[in-house]
Amino acid sequence: MKRTSLILLMQLIAISLFAQFSIKGTVTDIDGNMLPGANVIIENSFSGTSTDNNGAFILKNLKPGMVHLEISFIGYEKYTKKVSLVKNVELEIQLKRNTLITDEVIIQATAADESMPVSYTQLNKKQIRENNIGEDIPFLLSLTPGLVESSETGIGMGYTSFRLRGTDASRINVTVNGIPLNDAESHGVFWVNMPDFSNSVDHIQIQRGVGTSSNGAAAFGGSINLQTTKLNKKPYAELSSSFGSFNTFKNSISFGTGLINDKFSVDARYSDLDAGSYIQHGFSDHKSLFVSTSYYGKNSLLKANIIHGDQRTGITWWGVPADMLDSIRNYNPAGVYTDADGNEKYYEGQTDNYKQTHYQLLYSLELGNHLSLNTAAHYTGGNGYYEQYKDDESFEDYMMQPFMVVNQDTITETDLVRQKWIDNSFYGASANIDYRKNKLHATFGGAWNQYDGDHFGNITWMEINNGTANNYEWYRNNGLKTEYSVFSKFNYSLLNNLSAFVDLQYRNINYQMSGVDDDFKQLEQENDYSFFNPKVGVNYKINDRQSAFLSYSIANREPTRANIKEAIGDPEAAPKPERLSDYEFGYKLRSPKAAIGLNLYYMDYKDQLVLTGEKSDVGYDIMTNVPESYRMGVEVMSGWKIIDQLVWEASVSLSKNRIKNFVEYSTYYGTDWSEHFLGKEHGETNISYSPEFVGTSKISFTPVKDLKVSFISKRVGKQYFDNTSSEDRMLDAYFVNHLYFSYSLKNVLFKQIDFHFQIKNIFN
Repeated sequence: MKRTSLILLMQLIAISLFAQFSIKGTVTDIDGNMLPGANVIIENSFSGTSTDNNGAFILKNLKPGMVHLEISFIGYEKYTKKVSLVKNVELEIQLKRNTLITDEVIIQATAADESMPVSYTQLNKKQIRENNIGEDIPFLLSLTPGLVESSETGIGMGYTSFRLRGTDASRINVTVNGIPLNDAESHGVFWVNMPDFSNSVDHIQIQRGVGTSSNGAAAFGGSINLQTTKLNKKPYAELSSSFGSFNTFKNSISFGTGLINDKFSVDARYSDLDAGSYIQHGFSDHKSLFVSTSYYGKNSLLKANIIHGDQRTGITWWGVPADMLDSIRNYNPAGVYTDADGNEKYYEGQTDNYKQTHYQLLYSLELGNHLSLNTAAHYTGGNGYYEQYKDDESFEDYMMQPFMVVNQDTITETDLVRQKWIDNSFYGASANIDYRKNKLHATFGGAWNQYDGDHFGNITWMEINNGTANNYEWYRNNGLKTEYSVFSKFNYSLLNNLSAFVDLQYRNINYQMSGVDDDFKQLEQENDYSFFNPKVGVNYKINDRQSAFLSYSIANREPTRANIKEAIGDPEAAPKPERLSDYEFGYKLRSPKAAIGLNLYYMDYKDQLVLTGEKSDVGYDIMTNVPESYRMGVEVMSGWKIIDQLVWEASVSLSKNRIKNFVEYSTYYGTDWSEHFLGKEHGETNISYSPEFVGTSKISFTPVKDLKVSFISKRVGKQYFDNTSSEDRMLDAYFVNHLYFSYSLKNVLFKQIDFHFQIKNIFN
């Protein structure tokens, strides 16, 4: 008897160790129509696939035990089921159509999915909340392959930015609910104007490379699609407070009404952020508001959003002199001046001040089971200034007459305080029609946007006043930019596991400048650009665990306001539009315990605008066209569930970023003060701010339920300030490590209390 029991026990152990089962099934709607492209995943694992043309799927090599199966398809209710794996399982699953239109339809025209030949990373609400302790969006994206984030203050708040594959933010298309966020003139995104915005974001998709067609500026390095808070059917209220180094404090309150009478919902958040800075005289004093109201009709969704930001920030964009780096790394010369007695002082009003409000009106309508219409209208109003103390400024530089004193001496200079203002409006509308049936998913859309921005400067104080009125305006100019675009996207299943993707976009831009700049340069000019941006690719589902894609894309991009302005007066220096040909290959392998992704890319540029290493007096990077340049690289992403409580995720990006023949131009003057230009050929050189290595690692350990410990590491290779590959103008490689703790208490006084604690850069 004992021997028999022992044999049975050994058999059970063998089964548990070596047995593997599968889940096979078909996914249809309640009328029996197949749903190809539905997402099928096993929760808390790396297993996942999608249904084929016949709505069928299979997940193989699953270990015995209880698993949670989850199936989702846009427009339908999510299906979840506990499946006991003691044998192979076959399922016939019918998805019910949502009684309410879900918020996902809002961004379906700009977002990519598993069937498209696009390299992308997604962050859901849970992942965003885990890492959100008050830092701006660029730092929440830190683990994205090939991404390098930066912070002027050194603490992740205030002026922050990022680069993707070495490409700066002005070439990365960013949308919120499908509406362009990039500034129309600089093409950048100023996250400082949207404090604590991440607290109102439900979903982020980061596309690398050209990606799919989107509204707004062209994507050279990638696209960032953000979706704001989705429907919470139940009422809620949340308080959040954070504090940390450099006197950092963040407080926010948010609430939602839940779904009222199955028709209405309101969500709102208010945040107040205060922080000092690693950099001298830097600080952040920010307030923000988010309000979203929704009306759910029988087959429609009407949504109105208000996103408001009010920021006052210490100016920190000045660099540190090289001879101070070894002793005073946080030195900041902005606002430092010498008084009449020769004493060095600091002007406390040296600040950046800006208010911005986004208004969005979104409407979606189901025209049938396979056809939907999505429209959006938007308006963004912003105004603000940065204030500077300037000593020994010439009256002539401000178009003022020198001041004559009693003894006939002429005073030509004075200390003064000036403000440089911007007052702008950005508005537009977009619409798209989305069709999904059987083998075809097609989207047709277009958008029209206009930007109207005034730039002007006022003098608010002068030590020596020559009779000039208060708030004297010494310059004013205007930028008026109008653009429209149309696109069509087709994703068609050629075979059961092979789909083809075609994306065609046409953009037209008219940009007019008028008035006089701060150096009295006349800005009168008009520029027109027309671009055709095609994208094609194929996606092959090898089996339930593997898939691969190939794609080729073209993107064209117009110069920024600063690019155009810097070249005025020198026709030979007029910036050219940039053109990119992007070749991509991707491969994914997923299993219950591990996943790996591989992307190879070659980005071939014509007339790419690259940094010269110089900056304007307001912190803008000065750039120049280079005829031929390229970026090529490999991105590897992996995840490994070592045990149920321990998960390791990592990525490595290796790249080569080169200008094929860089010529450095400089100006010198002869003995007769005649001006000469000198060109120095450097051959093939590194593109500025393009590290060849970016690696990330995240080890997450859950020792007990609701307690999570994460150890995050990131290494970024050396970067050059300009394009000469000079070791004297280089930022050394760096390696940082962070430690995170999070713990949740549930049903203790409140429904849930979350605690987060982080130590940044713990070894240095």
